[in-house]
Amino acid sequence: MAATAEPQRRHARANRRRILDAARETLSADPDTTVEDIARAAGVARRTLYGHFANRDALLEALADDAVRTLRQAFIDRGNPEEPPDLALARVMMTVWGIGDRYRMLIALASRDLGGGITGAPAPVRERAVELLSDGQRSGVFTDHLPTPVLAHVLESTIVSMLESVNRDTWQGSASAAATTVLMAAGKNRSEADALIRLLRTEE
Repeated sequence: MAATAEPQRRHARANRRRILDAARETLSADPDTTVEDIARAAGVARRTLYGHFANRDALLEALADDAVRTLRQAFIDRGNPEEPPDLALARVMMTVWGIGDRYRMLIALASRDLGGGITGAPAPVRERAVELLSDGQRSGVFTDHLPTPVLAHVLESTIVSMLESVNRDTWQGSASAAATTVLMAAGKNRSEADALIRLLRTEE
């Protein structure tokens, strides 16, 4: 029985991953795409999709959870407690842009109140940003004219606005441009921000 059950579980996990990947791609192309369209793109029957996700909101919640897990893992893999806060913030923003661009349809859905709990997705970024901004304000590498939580909110709004601009096809967007904008909003000048980005690019 156990020998039979394990392949079934693997098949179910593969179907779930296929559905999530198809949902991310189809919703990126059209936020109004239907569950039927997503099932078709995933190559599964509607009943298979509903076996994993009770409704469209549940599917969107799962996508948001997927984004959060990806963000948290990125911070675990790339975090370095010895790194200066300005370089660490640049690294975080470069990472966030890559992940955010992949999941940017969640922002479009959340702004239209179609995404359930999607608005909680940036929580890991917010927590890490507050920590880095606080360290940077204490050490003088970031501006301190705003309280740390307020500055963190300003920077979060900035990167969300940039992702929304990509959604609207008003700007192509890039990780370097996004990170530079955030660093300058945090108090770095252009040459300092560019130097941090070059350092990260050199590491890559």
